[in-house]
Amino acid sequence: MADELLTILGVGTSEGFQGPDAPAEADMYRCVHCGLCLSACPTYVVLGVETESPRGRIALMKAVNEGRIGVTERVVSHWEQCLQCRACEAVCPSGVPYGRMMANTRSQVMAQDKRSVNLNRISRLFLRGALPHPRRLRLGAHLLRVYQRSGLQKLLRLSRVLRLISRPLAGLEANLPVMDRHFFGPTKRVYRAQGEARLKVGLLSGCVMPLMQGSTMAATVRVLTRNGCDVVVPVGQGCCGALNIHAGDLEAGRGMARRNIDIFLNANVDRIVVASAGCSAAMREYDELLENDPDYGEKAHRFKELVVDVTALLASLPVDPPKAALNRRVTYQDPCHLVHAQRISSEPRAVLAAIPGLELVEMEQSTMCCGGAGIYSLVQPELAEKILSRKMGYVAATGAEQVVTANPGCMVQLEQGLRAMGDQSKVAHVVDLLDEAYRAESSARS
Repeated sequence: MADELLTILGVGTSEGFQGPDAPAEADMYRCVHCGLCLSACPTYVVLGVETESPRGRIALMKAVNEGRIGVTERVVSHWEQCLQCRACEAVCPSGVPYGRMMANTRSQVMAQDKRSVNLNRISRLFLRGALPHPRRLRLGAHLLRVYQRSGLQKLLRLSRVLRLISRPLAGLEANLPVMDRHFFGPTKRVYRAQGEARLKVGLLSGCVMPLMQGSTMAATVRVLTRNGCDVVVPVGQGCCGALNIHAGDLEAGRGMARRNIDIFLNANVDRIVVASAGCSAAMREYDELLENDPDYGEKAHRFKELVVDVTALLASLPVDPPKAALNRRVTYQDPCHLVHAQRISSEPRAVLAAIPGLELVEMEQSTMCCGGAGIYSLVQPELAEKILSRKMGYVAATGAEQVVTANPGCMVQLEQGLRAMGDQSKVAHVVDLLDEAYRAESSARS
């Protein structure tokens, strides 16, 4: 199978992977090419091509490592089409750490300056130009919000001038996330628990979620305080680094990790709570990212032990059931980095089950990626759209009134899918529904 791939690619030899961030041979050669990952991989399911499967991509890694092929544009294209959803890890009988391997492989591609033009542009402007700089990111979000709410966006879209200038630019503008009315952010304030405090928790504000889903972040604070948590949102924290790590920019990711480790460990909290599945997955792997750092290796391990996804924490408390009912039929989309990377599946459902009147209808293949995958829909728009279209077919089949998930990127992607179907309903985070039920309870009392 591997030799057939090389024949198809028709590429020359190389000196293999090099440097401390090269994918480990011990990881690569754990793959026995059994093929159990194929039916779990969204790109393989949609395209049916071996090179767009985990097995095929690992075969290419091995070939580069052995010097049989080079890191060429064609080889890189197959790695870049990977969503890094890690569904393959969940079904792999050999325990292949595919997510780590792909991040390291992409770091090699970046070091050799072989990334696609599109990914390079997004990395320069967004991953490095904005994410590590909270003030710069917030300023951009303010400007985007003005553009969206002033009527300028509507006017520009009606004029279709962007299509005349550049179709890719028009496509990018059409997929811009909608900024929330209210932004969320770090503060020196302590949000006190209702009643006796059981835990003091530090909440990750992060980078994009407090701008796109500031209302969800505020709901998270209310839900945590209702369930006996003092909440701090430490000043000085920033992006978790997940998107940079996935793109292969490991050094930038390490810088972001070190900052968050220092800020949260100094906050002296019992747990570090995260409302974004992609962020909690990345933060729980800081120990791997910094394992060779003499100053942060041990601290990263202590940090990892404190990190918990908000749905997992609520389920473990357990959650205080609301008194008011939400009579609504919903379906739940499992975020990839919650269900595959962290193996958290029953906990969000347990939180939803605590809400009276809520009917959860399971969708077929709820654990299959929706195509969001961080910046994937910007780097691979056509393939992301195919994956999303398939997902929306399963959503429609449930007959649910609302889609619920637990990750900001999934929320944006699924809302785009709903709009394409002519449905303007909002996708909710699990904590949004719990908070809505609590607020309905308060309204009924008053």
